[in-house]
Amino acid sequence: MSSPTEQNFQDYKRAEKKALELLAEMKAATPKKVDIELALLVAIFELHKGTVPAATVASIINGHLKQVVPFYAGKDKAEN
Repeated sequence: MSSPTEQNFQDYKRAEKKALELLAEMKAATPKKVDIELALLVAIFELHKGTVPAATVASIINGHLKQVVPFYAGKDKAEN
C-alpha cells in the first residue's frame, strides 16, 4: 500500500503522461507553437473556471513555473 505522498505522485505521473500524449496530438494538429501554448493556457483557466478569479489562476501558473524552470534550466545546460 502506498503512502498519500506516493499516491499523489502516481496521480501526477498519470496526468503528466496524458498531457504529453495530448501535446503529441496537438503537434499533429498544428505546427504553430503559439497556438499550442495558448490552447494549453486556456485549458488551465478552464480548469479553474468558476472557482477562482483569473488573477489567481495566473498566480498559480506563475508558481508552477517557478518550480519547473530550474528543472528545465538544468536540462538546457546538459543538452548544450
